[in-house]
Amino acid sequence: MAFLTEKDRTYTTPEDICAHLGDDYDKFCGAIVPPIFQNSLFVQPTEVNGLTQTEYAYTRVSNPTVDIAERKIAALEGADGALCFGSGMAAISSAILHFAKTGCHIVAVSSIYGPSASLIRDWLAPKFSVTFTFVDGGNITEIRDAIRPETSLIYLESPSSLVFRMQDLEAVAALAKEHGIGTVIDNTYATPLHQNPLRHGIDIVCHTATKYLGGHSDILGGAIAASKEIISSIQGKERALLGGNMDPHQAWLLIRGIRTLPLRLKQHGENGLKIAAFLETHPAVETVYYPGSATYTQKDLFAKYLTGTNGLLSFTVKGNADTAKAVVDHLHHFQNGCSWGGFESLAIYIGGDTGTLLRIHAGLEDAGTLIEDLNQALNRVL
Repeated sequence: MAFLTEKDRTYTTPEDICAHLGDDYDKFCGAIVPPIFQNSLFVQPTEVNGLTQTEYAYTRVSNPTVDIAERKIAALEGADGALCFGSGMAAISSAILHFAKTGCHIVAVSSIYGPSASLIRDWLAPKFSVTFTFVDGGNITEIRDAIRPETSLIYLESPSSLVFRMQDLEAVAALAKEHGIGTVIDNTYATPLHQNPLRHGIDIVCHTATKYLGGHSDILGGAIAASKEIISSIQGKERALLGGNMDPHQAWLLIRGIRTLPLRLKQHGENGLKIAAFLETHPAVETVYYPGSATYTQKDLFAKYLTGTNGLLSFTVKGNADTAKAVVDHLHHFQNGCSWGGFESLAIYIGGDTGTLLRIHAGLEDAGTLIEDLNQALNRVL
């Protein structure tokens, strides 16, 4: 199933978890890379090494290949278990629906991923009479003031993936528990290597595995990590009934990605720090948004919760929207694309409140090459 075993708990470092947890060589005929169980049905009962196996019946509920990815993610997050989904939004939707009910109220930070906000505002609200309040999230008093008697969920994204706002997870978790409210966080930006919200009292952690967990821009995937009680419920209800499970081949590729996550994230982080430092001194740049940088405004929360950086950052340029769009057009090594977390470097025009917000993802290329590319593009719009 999706829960950690006693053997799994002997792996204690992220590097060891990513490399070997769940790779049961005896179970899989000594294969160093576990096989893909690309099948829908498991007949019952079966026998492996003299033991009767009944935990797998139908891949929409559980699958041996998917199980390995789930156990790795659970261990990295410090959870009892995890579940993988066919996309990040499938994971996020299932987590939200676990706490949502007709007529409830949801408090969410305003900087969350756009489709997550749309799920609450444009789908749950009109169909199920759900009310909602979007808050900045930087001040716990604002969140406290937004709570109503019918509030059932506080939804966080820390840091968010556009302007990288953070929330005080321990304060939010304590407030939620005081009122009997569930908490969910999108932890995609930080990854399990740089932040573990469950250890600070959050109920469910979500990841878009398409990003750094997969790392190669070749899968769609999502994951949640939580307590055994929550995982058991979502496995049999929201995931099984909505059919958002991850395909075994996706899971096999995800396992491959997770094996190199510590190395990749280290390189992304080194590139991101160098690029942020460069941008903070360029005369065409107005503001840089990057957790861990010299000008980041929430240094206290960064120090409290995050243990590292990555390659995703945003910045505004001096001028107008046409200026910002021209920067993207002049880039050569940064491709124009909306996603992030893969090996490649990307840039996209966002606009934002100023109309000049750009988001870039520093891939695994040489940092000097990327800085030179940004420099020439920015110099052309001065």
